[in-house]
Amino acid sequence: MSPGPYLRKVSEALHHVIAEEVERLKDPGLGFVTITGVDTSPDLRWARVYYSVLGDEAQHGETAAALRRASPRIRAVVGRQVRLKFLPELHFEPDAAVEQGLRMEEILRRLREERDEGLDTPGDPPGG
Repeated sequence: MSPGPYLRKVSEALHHVIAEEVERLKDPGLGFVTITGVDTSPDLRWARVYYSVLGDEAQHGETAAALRRASPRIRAVVGRQVRLKFLPELHFEPDAAVEQGLRMEEILRRLREERDEGLDTPGDPPGG
């Protein structure tokens, strides 16, 4: 079931405010992070904030910890900038779709490389 237009607008407003605030954070543990989306519960009590981060597993962990530390501050900014009946609790989660997309790109790259290496093999008859 897709969210109604009101909930979609709330999620978009939260996404905008949260993304801007994350850009302002000065936490050294925060990697190159992008807020990719926000899903708000129908009762507006919580919001799941999806993010992607470039880097290795250690950087992913440091970024997750930095976002948890910054959550109260980000939530306060949301409260000042977005007028809602309730101020949602923010739950930061890595965006699995981004990770899956990167994995798919890597698999396709490897397949192309293997195909191209097979074409360059001397002595093989064409097409075989």
